[in-house]
This record gives sequence, structure tokens and C-alpha cells, in this order.
Amino acid sequence: MLRPRLRHLTLRTRATLLATALTGITLGVASAVLMLTLQSHLTSGADALARSRVQDLLELAASGDLPPTLTTLNDDGVAQVVAANGRVLAASRNVAGRPRITTLAPAPGAAPVVRTVGAPDDSEIETYRLWSATGPGVDGPVTVYVGSSLESVHEASHALRTALLAGAPAVLLLLALATWLVLGGALRRVDRLRIEVEAITEDRLDRRVPAGTVDDEIGRLARTMNTMLARLETAQVRQQTFVADVSHDLQSPLAAQRAQLEVALDSAGGNIATADLAAALLSSTAEMERLVRDLLFLAAADADTSTRPAAAALDLDDLVLEEAVRARAGTDLRIDTSGVSAAPVSAQRDEVRRIVRNLLDNAVAHAAGAVILRAWCDEHAAYLSVHDDGFGVPGADRDRIFDRFYRGDAARSHRSGGSGLGLAIARTLAERNGGGLELGSTTLGADFLLRLPVMR
Repeated sequence: MLRPRLRHLTLRTRATLLATALTGITLGVASAVLMLTLQSHLTSGADALARSRVQDLLELAASGDLPPTLTTLNDDGVAQVVAANGRVLAASRNVAGRPRITTLAPAPGAAPVVRTVGAPDDSEIETYRLWSATGPGVDGPVTVYVGSSLESVHEASHALRTALLAGAPAVLLLLALATWLVLGGALRRVDRLRIEVEAITEDRLDRRVPAGTVDDEIGRLARTMNTMLARLETAQVRQQTFVADVSHDLQSPLAAQRAQLEVALDSAGGNIATADLAAALLSSTAEMERLVRDLLFLAAADADTSTRPAAAALDLDDLVLEEAVRARAGTDLRIDTSGVSAAPVSAQRDEVRRIVRNLLDNAVAHAAGAVILRAWCDEHAAYLSVHDDGFGVPGADRDRIFDRFYRGDAARSHRSGGSGLGLAIARTLAERNGGGLELGSTTLGADFLLRLPVMR
């Protein structure tokens, strides 16, 4: 029943109660240990003095120098020396003229023993921790009793107990108040963060929560939330751009098909050249099919980024030379493969072929007169460089060249006619195969560098 009730309390209240309860338990245990330690210390100190005094009195009794009045350990102590017949030979002032304190008589030569007994102290009965031992005397065996009153131990314990009973609740109250105030200040900052986050809607992802200047857990939480909001904003912008670009790219071939159909239907006499119309529509359909295929691939890659295809041994140089032959058949550009040398890799053949084809198609689309291919390997990786002598990539666009639907400025993209997905797919495939794709530094044209795991 207690746990469900605690759920209805605020975090501030629960934390304050928990801290106070734990501190109270700790104080209780510490107080009990302190009390026991004090009692043990006081008792052990008195015991050591009493045993020493017992030995001293035994020596005095044996030498015949025993005084009739004995000095004790303190004003509350008691001492007696008793003969074997029960006659008191010497006593401390508080029991002078009284009979023996106790009939306890250890065997001669035995180690001193201790008992707790009640004995007179002037007009009162006091509780003593009494040590006794038996030894030789001038007229026969004598028993020596030396005790210390437990009243001083009780008084010291009572004083400490009173102080703890008065101080512990005050400490707990101050701790509860301090915990309540500190948690209140911290949770107010959390509440401000919650209010700010609650006000951030899907159309206001540009807003940020106040991080403040304090480098504590709440400050770091605020900065982490701002980083998350920045990622969400970036993802939203990319999604909006993606939808706009897809709509634009699908609109163009659809508009072309519609125009071709309208022209065919409006032709004289209603005669439609079926073959010409089919050829025109086939070109637009192929463009849409290529775009949809690329989009499906990227969607699948985003859905499962942890899957890596089964790698196999293949020659990157062979794939490059095959794709160069294909590219030469459709262009008048010079495609230089003289720098292609042996480059064995461990990767998925179809995906590597698609990387090479996308890079080569991109270079052919943007080159002014030549495309230069180079392939090589070292002990770390295999490399492919695809260089075109076109307008290159402006510095401001270098970080976006691999973004989806990126086409760059008009000078570089007016002849490409692509969807802007080729380089994004190429980089995704390279990373899926354990490699990478980068844009190299060059002052003339563009130079893309592919890196793949070398075959061991």
C-alpha cells in the first residue's frame, strides 16, 4: 500500500523523504555505535586501573605494609582487603566499619575476576564493577576487592544520549529543509526545460531550450536536447527537400508524357503514330523507373544500415575497364584508362559495379573533354580515382555533393539530366562494403576517390 501512495508524491517530496530517512537511519546506527564505544572505553579504562590497584594491594598485604584506610581509583570507587576468616583488614572511607562487600573469594594465585555487585556508598547503595583476587598475607591468605562505580559510566552515557536525542532531530530537520530547497532549485530548471520543449512543435523546430552557463547535469541535458533538436530540424529540412525534389523530378516526365499524348490525340485525322508515341513514352517511363528504383534502394539502405553484404574476391580493375568500354559507346569524350592497374578487393560485385558506373556516368555528364581513371592498391586498401576536366565543384558546395538530389550550380549540372541520387548511392554502397567515397582536392574539374577493402 505504501508504494502506490508514494507514486502520487512529487519527485521533490520523494527525494526529500528518502534522503531524510536514510540520514535518520545512519544517525541512529552511528549513535548506537557511539554509545557502545563510549561505554566500552570508560569501562575498559576503569578495569585496567582496578586490576592494577588489586595487584598493588596484594603486594602491600604480603609485605605487611597495608594501611587501614585505602585510597580508591576515584571518589566513587570502593576497596576492601578481607582475611580468610571474613575480617575486614582495610577499607576505603565510604565502606569503613562495614562488613565485607561480597563473599566472592577467588582461589589463591588465580587471575583477578570481575563481578557487578551492589555495595554501600556512605548512606546509599551503589552498583560497582568489582575486581577481586586472593593472595598471601602476613597472617594468612587475604582477598582484595577493588571496584569502580558504574554511575559515572551511566551519567556519561545519559549525557551523550540526551545530546543525541536533542541534536539528531535538528540535524534531520535542517537536512530535509536543505534537500527540499536544493531540489526545488534544480527541478525548477527542469520545469523550465519541460515548458520550452512542450512549446516546440513540428513547425517550430528552429527553437532551442536555454542551456545556461552552468556545466552540470541539467546544463548538459539542455545542450543534448538542443543537439537533438538540431538533428530533428535537419531531418525535417531534408525530408521537405526530398519531397520537393521527388515531386519535381516526377513532374517533368509526367508532363512530357501528357504533352506527347495530347499532341498525338490532336494530330490531323486522329491518326496516332503508335511506334513514335511508344518510343517517346518509353524514354519518359525509363526516367521515372530509374528514379523510383534509386529511391527504393535508398529507402532500403536507410531501413537497415547495419546489414553488410557478403564480400567476395574480385578485381576492381576489371570492373573499371568493363564500365569504361560501356561509357565510350555513348560519348565522344576521351576516357583514359592508362592509369588502371591491378586492384584486388573484397566486396560485393554488383554493388561495386554500380559504384563505378555511377561515378563514371557523373564524370561523363560533367567533363569538358576527358575523363581519367586510375586504379591501384596498397597494403591498406584498394583505390579508384575518377577525374573529369569539367567546371569542378564550388567550395561552398563540397560538403553537399553527396547529398540526395544535389545537382550543384547550373554550370556543372545543365548537361547531367540526372536525379541527383547517383553520388549519394555510390557513397552509401561504398560504406556498406567497408570503404568510403570522398571528393578530392583539385583546381581543375572534379576528382572522386573510392576506397575499398583490399583482398588479403
